Amino acid sequence: MAEKNRKPETKDQARTTLLTHADDEGRSRMVDVGDKPVTSRTAVASALIRMSAATIEAIREHRTPKGDPLEVARLAGIMAAKRTSELIPLCHPLPLDHADVQVELRSGGVEIVATARTEGKTGVEMEALTAVSVAALTVYDMCKAIDKGMVITDIRLESKSGGRSGDYKREA
Repeated sequence: MAEKNRKPETKDQARTTLLTHADDEGRSRMVDVGDKPVTSRTAVASALIRMSAATIEAIREHRTPKGDPLEVARLAGIMAAKRTSELIPLCHPLPLDHADVQVELRSGGVEIVATARTEGKTGVEMEALTAVSVAALTVYDMCKAIDKGMVITDIRLESKSGGRSGDYKREA
């Protein structure tokens, strides 16, 4: 197992010694969190889908061919948060205490904000990020018949709390 404080003897060892998801030979591995304490952990992520004014109006007037993209995207995001470990290699499966996805129509498109919370040994950043990503893809899928030029952008972590690395809040 790679030790973070061990001095590497070769250039190849230097490459893998400080990596938490790779052993000394560079092979992928899941991090052992068995000795980490259980703490309350929360993460918030966001995404934006830019789209044409005509698409925004179609959503607002409930004229999209596949139904309500905002509600379907909200549900898809919650479901995705719960299945993150199946989608992201080496991600620990987490029992989520809470997953919430807010999807709102804005002047330039759709804004998505997801919150994930657990009591666990590892963080929920990937669950929140997966939730907004899948919700954004769902909006795209639900609206592509009227606007193939939509752009999914600004997928990012807004904040996280708990764990050894402490709290984080995006500055702007």
